[in-house]
Amino acid sequence: MGNCLYPVKPSTSMDKNISQFTFEDFWNYSYEENDFYQSLEDLEMLDSAAPCHSCSLLDDSSLPFFILSSVLGVLTSVALLFALLRPLFHWQLCPGRPLLAQLTVGSALFSIVVPILSPGLNSAHSTILCHVGSWVWYSSAFAQALVIGSHACLGPKLGASQIPGLTLGLTVGIWGVAALLGLPITLASDSLCPLVSRRGVGVLQSIHSVICFAIFTVLPLCLLGVKGLKKALGRGPGPWVNILWIWFIFWWPHGVVLGFDYLVRSRVLLLTTCLAQKVLDLMVHLAEAMAIVHCMATPLILALYCHQATRTSLPSMSLPARGSSHLDPFGSKC
Repeated sequence: MGNCLYPVKPSTSMDKNISQFTFEDFWNYSYEENDFYQSLEDLEMLDSAAPCHSCSLLDDSSLPFFILSSVLGVLTSVALLFALLRPLFHWQLCPGRPLLAQLTVGSALFSIVVPILSPGLNSAHSTILCHVGSWVWYSSAFAQALVIGSHACLGPKLGASQIPGLTLGLTVGIWGVAALLGLPITLASDSLCPLVSRRGVGVLQSIHSVICFAIFTVLPLCLLGVKGLKKALGRGPGPWVNILWIWFIFWWPHGVVLGFDYLVRSRVLLLTTCLAQKVLDLMVHLAEAMAIVHCMATPLILALYCHQATRTSLPSMSLPARGSSHLDPFGSKC
């Protein structure tokens, strides 16, 4: 997946300039050593200023990866959504089904727009479609992160039977905030469709980088910190940490690398070697590839969560039934 670009040979210009230093030039400059060495230093600067080409993992040759991820993501998301809305195998006992359905919808929306932003098909789409695809791409990801965070913080209070209207209000709030957070990258003045090409130092790109770093990287770290602090102080269990947190593994590198890349492009951090720049470009592509893979992994994670939650809830519900069955004979005798 991906091809390395043909690097420009930086030594061509240097060899051409060095060839100009004939024997006569050396004889003329032999008495002016400072000028001669200064010319050599200028040639070294030209060599170091040659363009640094990186290996592109997500180029036109990666189109099958985008299409396969989209198809599998849509199929698994639709199957899981059907199982949640029409419960099978006691899945009606799965706690927090409305929030799990939101995660499934977010994964399905992400899977649908993956081909729109693929490098192999970007020339066939209009600019408006590309911007809409970018908005859905990141808004669905932000919504999923916020849903998992709210589920970790609120926990059992999310049951509609305990607090009526809380689930509906939380749903509207989460998706509204996610839609607003996805606007900066959508309104960015960039007509190119692939997300990798949207790396820049503009105001909207800066806001987008900060949002991604906060949602994908800082949010899970803060929740883990609060849980550890409460456990150390003995003030309750803190946020819930369960199998749903595997979702952050696919997006956490994206937030870190995108924030670091912005610092480099804004010249807050300087990369002195071409190798360091190549490594950074490679990490950006790998982080985006992991983010794309999440649309296939999320339905599997949700299915495993429902399976575990259903197995733990079935024994607790069978105990009252057993108790009432033992009390019925005595009641009938009385």
